[in-house]
Order: sequence, then C-alpha cells, then structure tokens
Amino acid sequence: MFKSLLILCIALITLSWSTPATGFSVLPQQSARTLNTVTIAQPLCPGISSTALFGKKAARAQGNGRKNAAERPVRKPKDDVIEIEATVLESLPNAMFRCVINDAPETQPPILATISGKIRKNYVKILVGDKVTIELSPYDLTRGRITYRYR
Repeated sequence: MFKSLLILCIALITLSWSTPATGFSVLPQQSARTLNTVTIAQPLCPGISSTALFGKKAARAQGNGRKNAAERPVRKPKDDVIEIEATVLESLPNAMFRCVINDAPETQPPILATISGKIRKNYVKILVGDKVTIELSPYDLTRGRITYRYR
C-alpha cells in the first residue's frame, strides 16, 4: 500500500513539471476578470518536502550572495572638501597636529589638523615627520582633518 502511494506520488511529480518546487499543485482560477491568477491546492505528496528556500532563509541566502559579491562600491569623495598632502610639523594635545602643505610656499601658514574618526578608531599613530592626507574645508583653509597616513 505504501509503495503504491509512493510510486503514485513520484509519477505525479515527474508528470507535472510545470508545478513549482514546493510540491504543491497549481490550478488556474476560472474567472472572467482575472485570467493569470493561480491558487495553491493541497500538496501532491504530503511526506515529501521540497528543498526550495522561502521567507527568512531565502532573504538570508540572497543577502549572503550580495555580501560575497566581488564588486564593492567605491567610496565617493566629498565634493565640498579640498584634499591635500602635508607633513606633520608638531604634535599638540587633544589629537591635534600642526602640518605644513607639501610644495607650498614658505609664506603659507601651517594648518591645524585633527584626526578623523576612522584613524582614531583604528588607533593609527601619527608622529612628527609623517606624510598625511588632509581634508580642508573651503570655509576655513587653516583647519583640516587628517584622513590618511602614508607608510
């Protein structure tokens, strides 16, 4: 009895290739207004489960696929800042540094720069004489933010 029911279920599954991977039979509704809607009937074989992912597991699988993608978005530089290369002249309290712009005339006053959040978070040590990249605000060209320390 069980073998014949199992063979019948397998035969129904192999004959109905147009059904989704869930194991449910899909029957079109007989309505004049809606021609393309479908309803899900009872499972063809109650003991057989499908391997398709639904709900949270499907969303997680899709998210993992995006996370493992080779292409990462490139960090877009801010439009309203000026990036320059400078050298640290003096270390001041409260993570402040006095820096001089590379290839600038000697009449140019030094820049007072602070450490950006990412450098502070990663405990990057900045010493006197290091070459750094500084972002300057267009409103005050004497103050800036250190965003990168060259090795």
